[in-house]
Amino acid sequence: MKLSLLPWALLLLVTAPDPGPWPAAGAQGSCSHRCGVQDGPCSCHPTCFGLASCCSDIRDFCLEILPYSGSIMGGKDFVIQHLNWSNPTDSVICSFKESIQTRGFVDSSGRVHCVSPLLYETGRIPFTLSMDNGRSFPRSGTWLAVHPSKVSESEKSQLVNETRWQYYGTASAQGNLTLTWNTLALPTNSITVELWGYEETGKPYSQEWTAAWSYLYSLATSITNSGSFTFTPKPAPQDYQRWKVGALRIVNSKHAGEKDVHALWSNEHALAWHLGDDFRADPVAWARAQCLAWEELEDQLPNFLEEVPDCPCTLAQAQADSGRFQADYGCDIEHGSVCTYHPGAVHCVRSVQASPLYGSGQQCCYTAAGTQLLTADSTSGSTPDRGHDWGAPPYRVPPRVPGLSHWIYDVISFYYCCLWAPECSHYMQRRPSSDCHSYQPPRLASAFGDPHFVTFDGTNFTFNGRGEYVLLEASGTDLRLQARAQTRMTPEGSQDRGTGLTAVAVQEGNSDVVEVRLRDGAGALQVLLNQEVLSFKEQSWMDLKGMFLSVAAGDRVSVMLSSGAGLEVSVQGPFLSVAVLLPDKFLTHTRGLLGTLNDNPSDDFTLRSGQVLPPSASSRELFQFGADWAVENASSLLTYDSKFLVENFLLRPKHDPNFLPLFPEETTSSPSQESEAAKLCGDNNFCNLDVAATGSLSVGNATLLVHRQHLLRAQSLQPVVSCGWLAPPSNGHKEGMRYLVGSTVHFHCDSGYSLAGAEASTCQTDGTWSQPTPTCQRGRSSAVLLGVIFGGLAVVALVALVYVLLRRNKSNTAVWDSQP
Repeated sequence: MKLSLLPWALLLLVTAPDPGPWPAAGAQGSCSHRCGVQDGPCSCHPTCFGLASCCSDIRDFCLEILPYSGSIMGGKDFVIQHLNWSNPTDSVICSFKESIQTRGFVDSSGRVHCVSPLLYETGRIPFTLSMDNGRSFPRSGTWLAVHPSKVSESEKSQLVNETRWQYYGTASAQGNLTLTWNTLALPTNSITVELWGYEETGKPYSQEWTAAWSYLYSLATSITNSGSFTFTPKPAPQDYQRWKVGALRIVNSKHAGEKDVHALWSNEHALAWHLGDDFRADPVAWARAQCLAWEELEDQLPNFLEEVPDCPCTLAQAQADSGRFQADYGCDIEHGSVCTYHPGAVHCVRSVQASPLYGSGQQCCYTAAGTQLLTADSTSGSTPDRGHDWGAPPYRVPPRVPGLSHWIYDVISFYYCCLWAPECSHYMQRRPSSDCHSYQPPRLASAFGDPHFVTFDGTNFTFNGRGEYVLLEASGTDLRLQARAQTRMTPEGSQDRGTGLTAVAVQEGNSDVVEVRLRDGAGALQVLLNQEVLSFKEQSWMDLKGMFLSVAAGDRVSVMLSSGAGLEVSVQGPFLSVAVLLPDKFLTHTRGLLGTLNDNPSDDFTLRSGQVLPPSASSRELFQFGADWAVENASSLLTYDSKFLVENFLLRPKHDPNFLPLFPEETTSSPSQESEAAKLCGDNNFCNLDVAATGSLSVGNATLLVHRQHLLRAQSLQPVVSCGWLAPPSNGHKEGMRYLVGSTVHFHCDSGYSLAGAEASTCQTDGTWSQPTPTCQRGRSSAVLLGVIFGGLAVVALVALVYVLLRRNKSNTAVWDSQP
């Protein structure tokens, strides 16, 4: 929280008539050049709307826009809300990050438009607006630039049968190609279809390494905006052959070749269709040469594999470790498991954070049985990436450009080696899967219900304070997690003697501050970024400073921090449920209500002073433990943007000393309620306590469900022993691709070879295999030996049979010769 908020709130309370409404919006002062500022006669800060303290012109200068997001490729037209300009003008300039300017305009209805620029980064991009041709920029707002794959298909032009485009020139792909688009997304009569190419040039990992999109040439000029374009590709001129990755752009013909104009882009793709005659004459030989050249370059680059994280051992671990891994949109079990590049997999995850030095990423793929797929066993295996698909801060430079660096270093080379030529072994040797031999699952802690807490070391307790409290503080990364607890209003209008979490805020180091809170009376979540309410109508994923933010179905928010820590907040009954995931680097560095992470439950009740309460502490002693971790105003991360929050939490003690909860030993229930609770809760103490404290079975049921979810997740995150990949024998093969404890791998030799060694090996509890990989020795295999033996016996039998027949024939001849 900004420290200036406290005197501001005091001033409001002093000047507000009592009783009566809040002060009217400030009539003095202006938000020109002051967006985000609280000081002065009136406020231009996002909290001013709830506090009725805004300057009267805030909407004219602190801009709201629709749409508010678009692809980093740019060309998206957006409208400034609440700003009407009486006269049409061509003096509109939109300046992004104080360095990239695009031309805007005023339409016939007086609405002001801007166009988003081509960017090389994702995230919230500040922009300013000039209505006087650049002489002044008093207005400001924020544009959200997103990964191209996260943009709605309706905002792009479509490559009809995209696979055909990317195989064009090979034996199976000839003829015409077709591009389609939504004509309403580009309102003009005449359009031009252009090809743009992407490349990264300069010495890798040096200051000279640069990324650039370049206009190459037009496929069609000044054609009717019909929504479809069909053509027969011809080899591009030699000067353009160096571009292997690119995208098509459709623009108003008046702006052909210009940068940062209203446009529709296609997906980035492999430019097989524009390659030269040498590719079309022999695509396999051409691709093989490109694959070998890529391999040679790879051998000259630093080894990024050493710093990417190990994969989780199982699909269950990969889905539970949401602070460090998130679903790969190219193979997501929740979206039908369409795994084009990983057949045999049902789900893949990517490491959320890029590696610190090289900006690289990890990918991990799993079968329906939950087994990790490795490239050493199958070309469907998961592959690490030199360029993280989602990019890496500070973006803009190779190999950190979202999506595109990944294409240059990891995807187009896959086309060369695996899709256009049968040289996939070269690719897999440079992009081997990481097994999970050294993977360590994160530690889990939760808070939910009345509220109840399960610490990182597994201690369970209940703390029903009303106020704002420190759930977690961690040295090293300066991770801070705070929560607000309030009482529940019963349907009869009274307040329970229990409380629950209604807001949670997190910050790590100098990252953004994200707060998740219950929206008043709606039972839904509201997310604030640096005290400003966010909208997720267009995007469910945001790249923020020091973290990533994801919203699922409006009832679950995930925060993934740069340290690998993860936070999940969801609605459970009338309150919030919070799950926190910490990697092992946080061992011995945490304190707060979620305990001291050190594998020692006995010191989880540690006060700020360092004093430790015993595990047997009474519920009243634990109440004092919780009160000791009340937030201080000077360090609060929570937002106070209403009269209620100011009066009840900002200006009062952070722990309400007058509120006395219902302690577990004081709970009493009617016989009928006890019977119903017993049926619902069984022996779940958290559920039983919440039913007794609130008189509500639905509250108890919500607590029961989230506690079960916690236990299930904790089970998924249990360490799994892996013995690591086990090689097949040379001149043989193996059965089995699972390398976890208890798994057995069987070995077989090719024809003409015999097995020397064990026929099988089992993964043991100490992480070693029971037997090494055997060898297959040239010589007669058992089948051949048996064949020789039985063949020899057959020959002997045949010789004996012939001998007997000859003897009989001789005897018969002698008899016939003796007759007259």
